[in-house]
Amino acid sequence: MERTDDKQSRLVKNNIFALPTLPHMKTCVSLMFTCIVLLAVSAGCTQVPPLATPVPTPSQTTVAIPNTTIPTPQSSFSLGDHYLEKSYSFQNEKDVYIEQVRVDNASWGIGFDVLPLTPNVTDTWFTMNVTNRDSGQSYTYGFGRTNSFELHHLIPMYTPGPYEVEMKGYLVKVDVVLAKRNP
Repeated sequence: MERTDDKQSRLVKNNIFALPTLPHMKTCVSLMFTCIVLLAVSAGCTQVPPLATPVPTPSQTTVAIPNTTIPTPQSSFSLGDHYLEKSYSFQNEKDVYIEQVRVDNASWGIGFDVLPLTPNVTDTWFTMNVTNRDSGQSYTYGFGRTNSFELHHLIPMYTPGPYEVEMKGYLVKVDVVLAKRNP
């Protein structure tokens, strides 16, 4: 009889249609369960809320902007009778010119034209400090450095009185006119 049992067990082992035994079922079920869980996780079908994805921050690119000042619109008037009309040349940073002028009209203006003396304009500069000696009020105008690179300036002024004009510069020639404004 033992032979029949051995024979039946061999038939059962080789028969693909035979029902699996309990140890084989546990292995198959656990394998199928693992596959289902992996498929569910990869498909995103889990109850765990998805991780918050960080919002991409826009990359900040640095663009080199040339250090230039936007030119301000110039007044439209012409200069008449002159209080001062002179050319100045600035070869050294220590060159300073001071002029004393008495303005007798409330409608006057300052004009200056700059001629750089070197091809590299960014090396050149000019400043003009105009001070009313009665009131102490001072105005500064210029070319280059912290000012625009505008070559022609025409500035309206409105208060008569004694003025001191101090001019400094480097590698420029400047034609300066202080005069009454024409209507």
